[in-house]
Amino acid sequence: MKTCVIFLVLSFFFLSCNTKNKTENSAEAIPVVLEVVRFDKIFFETEPQDLTKVKKEFPFFFPAGNDDAVWLDKMQNPLWRELYTEVQKKFSNFDSCKAQLETTFQNIKHYFPKTKTPKVFTVISEMDYNNKVIYADSLLIISLEMYLGKEHKFYQFPDYIKQNFEPQQLLPDVVESFAKSQIPPSKEKSFLAAMINVGKELYLKDMLLPDYNDSDKIGYTSEQLQWCEENESYMWRYFIEDQLLYNDDPKLVPRFISPAPFSKFYLEIDNESPGRVGTWIGWQIVRSYMKNNEVSLPQLTHTSAKEIFEKSKYKPKK
Repeated sequence: MKTCVIFLVLSFFFLSCNTKNKTENSAEAIPVVLEVVRFDKIFFETEPQDLTKVKKEFPFFFPAGNDDAVWLDKMQNPLWRELYTEVQKKFSNFDSCKAQLETTFQNIKHYFPKTKTPKVFTVISEMDYNNKVIYADSLLIISLEMYLGKEHKFYQFPDYIKQNFEPQQLLPDVVESFAKSQIPPSKEKSFLAAMINVGKELYLKDMLLPDYNDSDKIGYTSEQLQWCEENESYMWRYFIEDQLLYNDDPKLVPRFISPAPFSKFYLEIDNESPGRVGTWIGWQIVRSYMKNNEVSLPQLTHTSAKEIFEKSKYKPKK
């Protein structure tokens, strides 16, 4: 009997490996060659008298209503020049990032065949941490000033925000921006629906970034991830007992889903908890759903939260 069990476990292991290898081989066969335009270099290395030429070539980076004086000041301002220098130190050569992006878009095209290969633009923007990457069908815009390393002197942000200003967060941010373009807004307004919607985004990272660990996918430290894993059943019981799952109170989103220094149970454990624990729980529900149902990634993106939860057979680990 013991020999039989071992055989079944090994058979499942090798079947899983073969399935993964087939997926990887299939994705690798998809031709993807990204064109990368280093607009950050173009802008800051352009002579002020040639600004008009740059505006004509890249009109979408120069919204109407801004006088040329705004752009000329940015070109020559010592602080902007210093930021440009710092970005070039970190990203003087973008080849490795380009290769990683091409692999990621091979994976994307494997699961979403109709996806266009975008043209990539690197920029230095306004340190908008809510829009570090913008994916828009045929364009991918990456703000490089947001990936200099969390301890960089230019980052005057709380730790829970700047902890993800690391170079390895670039690809998860790309996939997150892509995921948002694929997942329609939920018609359901409950807390459960909000958790599952962000859980879908993280599950896309599972499939599109197979070599990334869970900490980097969600943007946690290893300690924060461990806290969630160790307190999963406690958090779930809290949500159930306080009847939060089908509650449509919008305040639940900033308490448990939006970026924050900690989650707000209004208990002593708050200061120990990471922010966005509802996002992590939503991820586990979606993972359980995909484990127990034969569903493609495109189908997942359009499946209702109600159906996902009911068919997920989700049970928190004790």
